[in-house]
Amino acid sequence: MAFNYDLDFDNIDFRKNPELYRVGRGEQGVLLVEPYKSEILKHWRFKTPEIAKESSDKIYQMFLDYKDKEDLIGMDMARKFLQMGYTRARRYTNYKGGKKYDDNGKINKRQIDPEKAESAAIFQRKWKIAREDKDYLKLKKEHQKKYG
Repeated sequence: MAFNYDLDFDNIDFRKNPELYRVGRGEQGVLLVEPYKSEILKHWRFKTPEIAKESSDKIYQMFLDYKDKEDLIGMDMARKFLQMGYTRARRYTNYKGGKKYDDNGKINKRQIDPEKAESAAIFQRKWKIAREDKDYLKLKKEHQKKYG
């Protein structure tokens, strides 16, 4: 089922109301779902490979901590932040300042920033481990069957 953007995200605690959560596709809802967004976002960084490693290790550890609690929403949100670390670092790898389009809507010239490319690769490795985790996949399937 698609992620529901029509919810009142400012007033929903998804830990207390897991029935309202929808996994959605990719990174949908990553910056909306509380309290998870606030718990994870403060650790999300990718400026250098060293920072990306520290960040992805911390977020993956949070994924494992949520897993220990069988908290699918926490696991899914940590997975989304790992995915977003990869996609945003890739954007900065290819476009200076992360700006794909200029002020006129034209695509800026691509570049390759090897430091950001390494940051992206660091996040990609952790994202892959999280998204393929058997317990995560089992809990996700159960959640989707129960709530949509």
